[in-house]
This record gives sequence, C-alpha cells and structure tokens, in this order.
Amino acid sequence: MSNDSLRQAMTDARLTERDLALRCEVDIKTVSRWLADEARVPHPRHRWAAAEALGVDESVLWPEAIRNTVKIGPDREIVTVYPYRSACPKSVWRTLITEAQSHITIAGYTNYFLWLEHPNLAKVLKRKAEQGCKIRFLIGDPDSDVTRHREGIEAVPLTVSTRIRITLAELEQLKGVSGIEARFGDEHIALSVFQFDDEMLVTPHLAKLVGHDSPMLHLKRYQDDGLYDRFTYHVKELWSAGRDIWSAASAG
Repeated sequence: MSNDSLRQAMTDARLTERDLALRCEVDIKTVSRWLADEARVPHPRHRWAAAEALGVDESVLWPEAIRNTVKIGPDREIVTVYPYRSACPKSVWRTLITEAQSHITIAGYTNYFLWLEHPNLAKVLKRKAEQGCKIRFLIGDPDSDVTRHREGIEAVPLTVSTRIRITLAELEQLKGVSGIEARFGDEHIALSVFQFDDEMLVTPHLAKLVGHDSPMLHLKRYQDDGLYDRFTYHVKELWSAGRDIWSAASAG
C-alpha cells in the first residue's frame, strides 16, 4: 500500500520527490520507495529530516514506526534519542521554547550554539518572560579552573571560555528583565540539561568531544521519580549552588 500521508504532506509543502531527497540527503529512488510502500520505514534521522522539511510530525508520515516503539515502563519518558546533539532538528528546539509557559532552564556549560541557531532567541525569551515564563541560565565561569581544564581537553580553536563569553554578551540583552536569572556553575561541565515545562533535552558530554558531537535525549515527564524528575533534581542542586552572574559582574 502506498504512503498517501507522505504524498499529501509533500503536496501541501509543495515539495517534489527530488526536493525531499535533497532535504533528507538520500537518493530520489529512496523517496520513491517511501511513497510506494507505507510499510517501508526510513532510518530515524531520515524520518526527522523529512518531518522537518514537510512541517509535520513523523507520526503522521509513518504511524507504524511510532506504534512499534510504544513504551509503558520508565523508558516511556524517552521521546527520542539522537546520536549527536546536532542531529536534533532546529524545529524541535523552536517548538519547545515557543510552547513553554511556566519555566525554561538553559543549563549548558556554554550555550553558545543556541545563539547561532536561533538569532532572535533573546527577543523571544524576553517576550516569554514578560508573559510570565520564568527563565534561568546556568553557565560555566569563563575564568574558572574547570573551564581552563576543559579547554585543554577539547583543544579546539573556539575555546570554552570564548564560547561562554559570547553567551554572556548575549545575556546582557536580558539583564534586568523580570523573570530572567543567570548563574555561574562548574559542576555541569559534562552534562547539559535544557528544560521546557514538562519536557527536556539532556546531553551527556563524551570524553574530548564538544557538545554537538555528543548524544542527546529528549524526555517528557510521565511519572514521579522517573528520568525527567532525576535530571530535574540535578539541575535544582546545581542552581542552588550557583552564583548570580550579574551580581558577580557588578562586584568585579
């Protein structure tokens, strides 16, 4: 049976088979096979790429893939796993940021990539804070021993401290905005957590690899003391031990 849902989504998005093949980085014959056989389920990264290109959820395009991965245990809080943080579609970040109503916590050590991938992030966060969403940033101290040690491990031209200072410069746009706080912390050097109401993205940093080369989990809260709550505990502990960025800058 042909995949009519995929064909309709392509029609709605005004994309040809060749267009979709380019977006997904596959051969046009592969897209033709997807269309011809509803039971043919693409590799996850191709499903994500197609869903982003077509502007629909992958469950609409390949519902069988979702049915086959239905979970009922503690692992049901794992929405998706990405082998690389960079494999996560930008649309996922945009949706999580846009739909968060209560709180957003950005607890990455540098958070540098967010400003590159979302140029209007500061304006978006300011608007959300004005609407009552509490926003917290927990970043590394560019002058700490932990940061200097990590720079030696990564040994990349764009150093950890430089990436942090770029974030600090961006955060200046949010200084003084009610509902937005920022703190320094060093203990999350190997684990980034980005929390959006009852969903979060978690990246454990591997060995010498920078963030975008490390894996990432997309979690959604479904139970008490599950994965989501465990990582929430982690962030709360780090936040309570952090020191206010803007107060530290004023004191300096």
